[in-house]
Amino acid sequence: MSKYLRYTKNFYFMFTLFFVIWMVFIDSNDVFTQFKLSSKLKELENQKDFYIEKKEKIKEDREELMSNSEMLEKFARERYLMKKKSEDLYVVVEE
Repeated sequence: MSKYLRYTKNFYFMFTLFFVIWMVFIDSNDVFTQFKLSSKLKELENQKDFYIEKKEKIKEDREELMSNSEMLEKFARERYLMKKKSEDLYVVVEE
């Protein structure tokens, strides 16, 4: 036991111990905060991948719509309820 008490009197040991405790538990960049930030970063990277895939799909759909006038007309009729002047439009809503 006295062997361990001898280290407590050493200034460098005490300072090192204090520094380690400070950096691990008290500092603003402690281990727990780093873990939270790491998990948040993973989540944001997953969201980034999702939105990149969604963006690519939208670009493909846009190219398809701009190249085919029939698809563009179908899209406008379904999405924005557009119609020709001689047509009547009925919207059926399913519950």
